[in-house]
Amino acid sequence: MSTEYTETEQFRGARIHLSDLAGLEIRDCEVSGLKIVDCYGRDVSLGGDFERLVVNDVDVTAYVESELDRLHPARRLAREASTPQDYRTAWDAVETMWAATLERARRLPDDALRQRVDDEWSFLETHRHLLFASDAWLGNAVLEEDAPYHPLGFPSSGMPAEEAAALGVTLDADPTLDEVLEARRRRMATMRRVVDGLTDAELDRVCARKPADPYPEQEYVVRRCLRVVLKEEAEHHRYATRDLAVLEAGPTRDDG
Repeated sequence: MSTEYTETEQFRGARIHLSDLAGLEIRDCEVSGLKIVDCYGRDVSLGGDFERLVVNDVDVTAYVESELDRLHPARRLAREASTPQDYRTAWDAVETMWAATLERARRLPDDALRQRVDDEWSFLETHRHLLFASDAWLGNAVLEEDAPYHPLGFPSSGMPAEEAAALGVTLDADPTLDEVLEARRRRMATMRRVVDGLTDAELDRVCARKPADPYPEQEYVVRRCLRVVLKEEAEHHRYATRDLAVLEAGPTRDDG
């Protein structure tokens, strides 16, 4: 079993030289200024939110973003949403893409939709996370609901279990996909109602709440909160379709 380092700063500013790093995995980490120089290998994979990415002295940031936008048009719609109509158009795209993807996923056995590919969230876990994201950013922050968090929601891996439990979330729940999707349908219908009634004034309204207690104390504006919901939907749809392609191709390694 490989050694795991969690919540450590021991590698900050470190220099690793003439070492065998084959199979190294860096997950959910701050990597600003990371340099990999004069190294060699195969099947090197990078994934994350990089403001600038340089490979062999070539800045590939714009290329990567444009290619992702070409393959997943909802990303751009979510990122660039500004007017009420922009938000409606972006949500139209979200509803359309998930309808098609759910139809595709239903062709796989239920066990496959619970399976993790390369230790990423399963299809079912992805929908649990999207439920939590919309509960936090829409139900709690924007709408100030009395009980916004559904117990089947799944927060980001960085949220401690006790903080998730305090929100009423049951991390170790074992729901069926249909149970999660029913909760998702209700929350998505709420989002539909909100974007259909959006005005410029509402977009600029400052929310009285933050998404959840663990989030930073700062100003949260409706337009930002709704954009987070849109971006979460677009990005996790990208991950879900990537992994569905692996599952459709045949047996895969289950790291979960």
